[in-house]
Amino acid sequence: MANTRSAKKAVRKIARRTEVNKARRTQMRTSIRKVEEAVASADKTAASEALKNAQPIIMRAVTKGILKKNTASRKVSRLAASVNKIGA
Repeated sequence: MANTRSAKKAVRKIARRTEVNKARRTQMRTSIRKVEEAVASADKTAASEALKNAQPIIMRAVTKGILKKNTASRKVSRLAASVNKIGA
């Protein structure tokens, strides 16, 4: 349990940041799921549109400290590869 005033304030700040980060992570995962669902249904236009919407959300997660840069790049790359595979 936090004893000092600064420790108590830190606990409050951490709780607020956790809520914000959870919301951002949920938004990112939802956008990724939409791309994967469009790929599964073999709808190239919907998949490419979903990817176009998901990419900035994923990269924004990097600037907010939710993902590392390489992880986000890998996710975007794999999603793009799966979308491109639909037409082939």
